[in-house]
Amino acid sequence: MAGPGKGCVHTEGCAALAKMAPILAKAYPMSPTPEPAAVETLHEARFLRLCRRGRWEYAERTNAGSAVIVVAVTPEDRILFVEQFREPIQQRSIEMPAGLVGDIDGEESIELAAQRELEEETGWRAERVEFLMMGPSSSGMSTEQIAFVRAHGLTRVGAGGGDVTENITVHEIPRTQAPAWLDAKRREGYSIDPKLYAGLYFVERNPDGSAA
Repeated sequence: MAGPGKGCVHTEGCAALAKMAPILAKAYPMSPTPEPAAVETLHEARFLRLCRRGRWEYAERTNAGSAVIVVAVTPEDRILFVEQFREPIQQRSIEMPAGLVGDIDGEESIELAAQRELEEETGWRAERVEFLMMGPSSSGMSTEQIAFVRAHGLTRVGAGGGDVTENITVHEIPRTQAPAWLDAKRREGYSIDPKLYAGLYFVERNPDGSAA
């Protein structure tokens, strides 16, 4: 909208807006590139740190900066899902194989972490993994970034189940039945990770929409 003297056809209204501008700017500060405030650590535990920047409180990991989700389809055209009990939500959750990057070896790459977690959790080994994309897991609450990778050349080498603390159940679901199976699990009371649906998209598509 043009201001007074700059082509405004509603002179009184524009003048009123001009008077209100400093008040609105103070009440609702807006800047495309705000100067970041200093970060204050509110609490630090073994694996998490609670921080505050200005008025915004958020969490960050102390042992890893990112995580990776593995989109894996077996030679029999079955999608790999994992089921485990998640303490924060006190529910059994259906997810895709996933894990932290660099929590064991700080120099570990996303691809190596993905191969390690896939084999550990499902008993399937990938000949290679393909990086797809990376983004925030919950941009309003955490600094954590999550990558999606697609596994290729799967070979079964064990039973899976995760480490001694995880007690993971592996599910191998026919690709065409996966959405219906997930919905059935949701109706049974399982927690369904919404990121699964991004994973299902990446079974057949690349981030740019082209065929995988």
